[in-house]
Amino acid sequence: MDTRPIDGSSTPLFSERWLSVDELAVYLGIKRDTVYKWIDRRKMPAHKLGRLWKFRREEIDAWVKSGAASEAES
Repeated sequence: MDTRPIDGSSTPLFSERWLSVDELAVYLGIKRDTVYKWIDRRKMPAHKLGRLWKFRREEIDAWVKSGAASEAES
């Protein structure tokens, strides 16, 4: 399957894959339950597709760098 964009650029179409809850937990070094808590309590950027939550790595990285991940519980 050719994954090159139609415009002829060299960036593959699937280079920015969505992460699952389990993949995100491993990426951040946290428990799966913490991911769900952070979606609700800390407004972690997440996208719900049907019953599944999906995440963009670049959105999560920006959210972490903003300090939102380390805010104290209210």
